[in-house]
Amino acid sequence: MTSEFIDSPRDGGNTAAMTTPNTNKQNTDNRLIVQQALAELVGTGDVDALAKVLSDDFVHHRPDATSRTKTEWLDAVRASPLADMRVDILHLLADGDHVVMHARRRHPGTGAEITGVDIWRFDDGLIAEAWEILEPAAEAAAHLVWWEPAAR
Repeated sequence: MTSEFIDSPRDGGNTAAMTTPNTNKQNTDNRLIVQQALAELVGTGDVDALAKVLSDDFVHHRPDATSRTKTEWLDAVRASPLADMRVDILHLLADGDHVVMHARRRHPGTGAEITGVDIWRFDDGLIAEAWEILEPAAEAAAHLVWWEPAAR
C-alpha cells in the first residue's frame, strides 16, 4: 500500500467535478439543519431531533464500524450519556452538500474530554452520510507520535 498527498485535483484544477455546486443559501440551510438538530439533541436529549434530519438510507462511517445504518447510529446516540453533556462547537462550516463540525465534548460523569470532527453529506435536504472521528483529549499527545520509528 502506498500513501499519496494530493493538493490539487488531477483534472488540472477543475474542482467543479469534485463537489456539488456551492450556493450561499444551500450552505446556510444545511448548516442551520445541523445546528438546530444538535442544539435540540444536546439541550433536551431528544434523539428524534436527529432522526428527522437523516435520510432513510443514511450511512454512518466510523473507523470502528460499530454503527452503520440510521437505526444503529440512532441507537448508539440513545445509549450515549447525553444528559448534562457539554458540547463546545469550535467550527461549523458548510460547503455545498457538506457540513463539517469540529467540537469538544465533555462527559458529564467523568469530566473526560473528547475532540471530534463530524462531516455530514446532504442529499435532498436530509443527511445521507456522516463521518465521525473522535479522539480522547487525554490520548492526544500519544497520537502525535504514531509515525515515529519504533525504538531499536
